[in-house]
Amino acid sequence: MRLPFTKMQGAGNDFVVLDGTRAAIDLSPQQVRALGDRRFGVGADQILVVERSSTPGVDFRYRIYNNSGDEVEHCGNGARCFVRFVHDKRLSDKRSIRVETVNNLLELTLQDDGRVTVDMNAPIFEHERVPFDASGLLPRRVANFELWPLDLGDYTVEVAVLSMGNPHAVQIVADVDSAPVGLQGPVVEGHSRFARQVNAGFMQIVDRAHVRLRVHERDAGETLACGTGACAAVVAGIRLGLLDSRVDVQARGGLLTIEWQGGDSHVLMTGPAETVFEGVIEL
Repeated sequence: MRLPFTKMQGAGNDFVVLDGTRAAIDLSPQQVRALGDRRFGVGADQILVVERSSTPGVDFRYRIYNNSGDEVEHCGNGARCFVRFVHDKRLSDKRSIRVETVNNLLELTLQDDGRVTVDMNAPIFEHERVPFDASGLLPRRVANFELWPLDLGDYTVEVAVLSMGNPHAVQIVADVDSAPVGLQGPVVEGHSRFARQVNAGFMQIVDRAHVRLRVHERDAGETLACGTGACAAVVAGIRLGLLDSRVDVQARGGLLTIEWQGGDSHVLMTGPAETVFEGVIEL
């Protein structure tokens, strides 16, 4: 099959975006892997499929696949690219659109400066919804949150655990450049206490309004930016009493701004979304 695509990126987190609004796109895991392959395909962290929604009051639906071929729940940087794609392709003239994913409903707004703000909904802390098995563990309480000991074999690390529609385990590190992301990331990702695996975040706090962040994502490895990871890290830092309600997150691929007022309020993420190139691939 010949498949038109758009290559996009948000803070260095890159995507292949497919328009399924006119005809259904049903890719096999093998075809998804071929698209995501950086040597033999287009190359991307994730593949996004844009679809019309049949839900009243919802504009679009989108499906998210890791380049491993697995469908996943949520991607904040992808959501920003989604609204830029919809606007640029004239699929909608709305500045704000409502989008449903496999387990979430998002409101996305294209700002006048070209950046995109995503309402990421409220963070999830209940362990059964992350999911996270905390049985037998004793956390260390810091301010209004817990740091959980995670046994990595020869040593233990402390992680803040929460979900932004997908699971996250966030560590606080002194220097994100020297943090053992490549070593610890895969071990945390596949830890038996996370039934659906987990995204492993490594956050350096610069001051109360600035952090630096690296994230090892499920099935994708370390990416240049992770939108849900940035949200999870900031929410954890706020609950731990270390950050204010508006924080700039410097990822390796760019800057994201995260806002959260605490409690049941929604997390807002603002950042860039750009088209890199377009083309057609034979699958």
